[in-house]
Amino acid sequence: MKKLFLSLMLALCAVIAPAQDVNTWKALEKPLNFYLCNDLGRNGYYDQKPIAETMGRMAEAIDIEFVVAAGDVHHFEGVRSTSDPLWMTNYELIYSHPDLMLPWYAICGNHEYRGNTQAVVDYTQVSARWNVPARYYTKVMEEDGTTLRLVMIDTSPLLEKYRKDTEKYPDACEQDWQKQLAWIDSVLTSAKEDWVLVVGHHPIYADTDKSESERTDMQKNVDSILRRHKNVDMYLCGHIHNFQHIRKPDSSIDYVVNTSGSLAREVKPIDGTVFCSPATGFSLITVDKQELNLHMMDKDGKVLHTVKRTK
Repeated sequence: MKKLFLSLMLALCAVIAPAQDVNTWKALEKPLNFYLCNDLGRNGYYDQKPIAETMGRMAEAIDIEFVVAAGDVHHFEGVRSTSDPLWMTNYELIYSHPDLMLPWYAICGNHEYRGNTQAVVDYTQVSARWNVPARYYTKVMEEDGTTLRLVMIDTSPLLEKYRKDTEKYPDACEQDWQKQLAWIDSVLTSAKEDWVLVVGHHPIYADTDKSESERTDMQKNVDSILRRHKNVDMYLCGHIHNFQHIRKPDSSIDYVVNTSGSLAREVKPIDGTVFCSPATGFSLITVDKQELNLHMMDKDGKVLHTVKRTK
């Protein structure tokens, strides 16, 4: 009898827990909702599969419009072509939930630059949901009168360390990085949307043991442009494999490092840190005319921290 009672209680908990999650998630929903994920490609290992499953379950409860993938969808050497099996094992077979059959807007990370970066763009012609029209591009979303602009930038060529390492990152030095900076400035000059999010792979500010030159190059080349434009709400990135929310007293921008969707690293606060966590996961971004929220979610779909912007 005791075993039967225990079995019934476990079964009841299994039914109730997802229902509680659904109600919690549903309360976060706004007219425009989308995911931010990055540093994914581990062939399903570590936390990649459980996180993909959580993203799928959440998309059953919330009307998710699209997914933003901020680089390193493929570890470790990128892909060789549009028919590379890694497209299956890192992406198609992992994010296979019916409610994740959405537009995915992606950019290259440093690991894509170790392989065939053009294949990342060309896969748009292969997959119905992969949408990468160029190495850097902009996209405007509109829902119920709310407008949001994504400015998707290609950060590896903007860093001198990658341009100089022609053996490991042969394609980085081939890109006209100064042309891209002029393009970023031009796009932000004309942007009139309610919300403007700039998405790159490398952070501008972050706690990390990666070379300091990465951040200083991003500060000099990118942040100097972003700060000139008062319409930039957030700079979103990955690369560091943990959650970080940083505010600088001389900037109105929220600098967000999104964690890895598979394997995370330890993190500690730095100057300007509002929140940080070594948890794996993804972010849910919800938007209406008056408010934009970026919810940092762990692998089980629990909100760890919310970055809130209001008009």
